[in-house]
Amino acid sequence: MTKRNKIIYWIATLWLALGMASTGIVQLIQLKEETEMMKHLGYPLYFLTLLGIWKLFGVIAILIPKFGLLKEWAYAGFFFAMSGAVASHLACGYGAIELFGPILLIVLTIVSWYFRPESRKIN
Repeated sequence: MTKRNKIIYWIATLWLALGMASTGIVQLIQLKEETEMMKHLGYPLYFLTLLGIWKLFGVIAILIPKFGLLKEWAYAGFFFAMSGAVASHLACGYGAIELFGPILLIVLTIVSWYFRPESRKIN
């Protein structure tokens, strides 16, 4: 792995971890804005707790060394959660500004996954 690829990987991965951890915490503490959005999207509020916990576990999975299969599941979970967020927001008529966060997290997920070093892949 080249130095450039390592830098790309770590920048994308750290921003992804920060984004997922911060939104996961916001979902766990159920800020008013989050509960209102979840209601508007038509999802039950317990979904916030599930998403928050899964995101925090996913962050741990992508940051710890080894465990390639676990990382694959975490990346897949991030991709499914964020693409589901985009679809849900579009279906409920949200504008481009509300789509920015989930789309950015999808891009960071893909970049982090693509540039991950061999030691973080399934062997």
